[in-house]
Amino acid sequence: MSFLGFLSGAMKPIATIIDEVHTSDEERETLRLEFFKLQTGLATQAMEYEKQLLDSQSSIIIAEAKGGSWIQQNWRPITMLTFLVLVVLDSFGWLASPLADEAWTLLQIGLGGYVVGRSVEKTIPSITQAVKK
Repeated sequence: MSFLGFLSGAMKPIATIIDEVHTSDEERETLRLEFFKLQTGLATQAMEYEKQLLDSQSSIIIAEAKGGSWIQQNWRPITMLTFLVLVVLDSFGWLASPLADEAWTLLQIGLGGYVVGRSVEKTIPSITQAVKK
């Protein structure tokens, strides 16, 4: 679940309470307007935080890609290829002992991070341009 989805879900009960308040229609509309301003402000701050987080992740990936060392540029693909070899060996029973549950968890985290990292690396330039407009 995204943070914005969580934020929206958390605000829904407040909106329901405002609708059920026994006041005049004018006061109720004033409350709705103030609540909408609050929601908009929180959503804007959350999106700014997400943008800063993506910018930070992007700068790390770019720094790694521009690094002078071969290992600095290729450690992620090497790590994922190592995981692939271990999975294949485990699947055919060619390992002395099967991979532990922790290894599978590490593989899931690594694969998720690798996919997200590559996605961020590819999409950040277009997102940055769209935000600047």
